[in-house]
Amino acid sequence: MSYDSRYPAIDDLIRKAKKKIPRFAFEYLDGGCNEDVNLMRNTKEIRDVQLIPQYLTKHTRSEMKTELFGHVYDAPFGIAPVGLQGLMWPKSPEILAKAAFEHNIPFVLSTVTTMDIERASELTEGRAWFQLYHPADNKLRDDIIKRADAAGCPVLVLLCDVPTFGFRPRDIRNGLAMPPKMTVSNMLQIMGRPDWALRTLFNGQPNFATMKPYMPKGLDLKQLGKYMDATFSGRLNEEKIAPIRDMWKGKIVLKGVACELDAEKAVQLGLDGIIVSNHGGRQLDAGNSTIKPLKYIAEKYRDKLTVMMDSGIRSGPDIARSLASGADFTFLGRTFMYSVAAIGTKGGDHAISLLKTQLQQVMEQVCCEQVKDFPKFLDSGD
Repeated sequence: MSYDSRYPAIDDLIRKAKKKIPRFAFEYLDGGCNEDVNLMRNTKEIRDVQLIPQYLTKHTRSEMKTELFGHVYDAPFGIAPVGLQGLMWPKSPEILAKAAFEHNIPFVLSTVTTMDIERASELTEGRAWFQLYHPADNKLRDDIIKRADAAGCPVLVLLCDVPTFGFRPRDIRNGLAMPPKMTVSNMLQIMGRPDWALRTLFNGQPNFATMKPYMPKGLDLKQLGKYMDATFSGRLNEEKIAPIRDMWKGKIVLKGVACELDAEKAVQLGLDGIIVSNHGGRQLDAGNSTIKPLKYIAEKYRDKLTVMMDSGIRSGPDIARSLASGADFTFLGRTFMYSVAAIGTKGGDHAISLLKTQLQQVMEQVCCEQVKDFPKFLDSGD
């Protein structure tokens, strides 16, 4: 597990990324919604979780390997879906998909990122998961799902926490709201980041690659915004999920679960797993952190489906805290994007290696031999 010793902490990657990419791209990655209350609450409340070490207990070895949906992964974490990844760093989804495959962890492709389903499948030999933003048009939905099936995606992730797009002041100021626009300020920021600018010029302007076959040609930015807004309007509900369950023969995971009611519906619909998530604090600033509902959802439902978590997890100790709180598996988004933005093509490998090293240290410190044993070391506060 070799990582770049110049960046031994996630904060190192954040500082480097901020210096390497334009401000509008960094703020798109780094920001939440409204006043960023939920963004900050996510990580803070994860880090309120404490583990109890057992130093005199007999210990042989700590093993990170974790079975998930019939596949044994090398670590209990994966790369979460992130939209517009190529905006932060050119070819970043390709970089991360390759790294995930090499390290044997799951990579989840977003419908609205800058690499298409087929390329993700090629880079991961059919192991990439696919996250579906549910389209308003059922024919479009069915075609995208058929492409994911043809690509061999083992898991279909249904995103349920975007009935409306989050209100994100940074993106609005930077012209990245819908419809997007390029401002004089943005152009000046690009000129100040020549490495990013040249690589973006060489690789081409980032686009919604999976959606490209369905989009009218020659759309300007304003027209693109209207198209995307119309294409993905609407709320996911039980009536929309049921036909997908009938159509998709692989595993289905519901992402964006933040309450017991939605977890119960996932069980009733015959889904295979849920990801307790609040979209990285980018949707509802007045909502809970993810770790708070995870604890009671996992306690009640982990015997009925696989309970996973994302949002707010930044480091190896954060992964450990989440697993101890009841998660079967975890996903991180921003951490991987900070790493790629900071150090480019080696960013995926660096982040995975760093997280593995940190998590291994925690496991050995508390005397945890297998990932599933983490809840035994949770300090309940009694």
